[in-house]
Amino acid sequence: MSVIISPSLLSCDFANIQRDVEMLNNSSCDWLHIDVMDGVFVPNISFGLPVIEAMNRHAKKTMDVHLMIQNPGDYIDAFHKVGADILTVHYEACTHLHRTIQQIKEKGMKAGVALNPHTPVDVLKEIILDIDLVLIMSVNPGFGGQKFIQNALQKVKRTAELIKSSGSSAIIEVDGGVNLETGAALVQHGAHALVAGSFVFNSENPTQTIADLKQL
Repeated sequence: MSVIISPSLLSCDFANIQRDVEMLNNSSCDWLHIDVMDGVFVPNISFGLPVIEAMNRHAKKTMDVHLMIQNPGDYIDAFHKVGADILTVHYEACTHLHRTIQQIKEKGMKAGVALNPHTPVDVLKEIILDIDLVLIMSVNPGFGGQKFIQNALQKVKRTAELIKSSGSSAIIEVDGGVNLETGAALVQHGAHALVAGSFVFNSENPTQTIADLKQL
């Protein structure tokens, strides 16, 4: 399958969110990546529920919501109501990860688990058959525009090996420092979906940049 491109709206123009969502609707991207930060789990604050609900009124593509928050299980119903199609939680934020995954899937959403750069892939062994997506963080979460962590390539490779050996159907998404060079390397190592924020929205022609990423 061709690579899935999920532009991160964390890098959009917050004064023109509707315009940027409509630009993505008309582009060749597949998903809209929405980073939710609480200022506790990560040192930044981003979109709240009312903003995501407003985005969803205009979005025509899959809402790929990434929760970088403490106690994500408390908010599953709320994010379902505002339009999340994929809901990804951090391994590091979930005391009862299996329960959280079950709650997400009971709402009809696809369930993802994100891993911070320091978290080994092996922690997913007991859950890999229950999830739809593994999100590998190739930067430390919290801010856009960071430099790509090269070790993410081997981490993607190890994740692909775990998925294959277990018989899981999960896909691998990567978030952080994605451009044409790192994106090509990630796909070569087994990534199925790429999140790109500043590389897309800071480019002269975001629609063309997305099209270029789709060709990787």
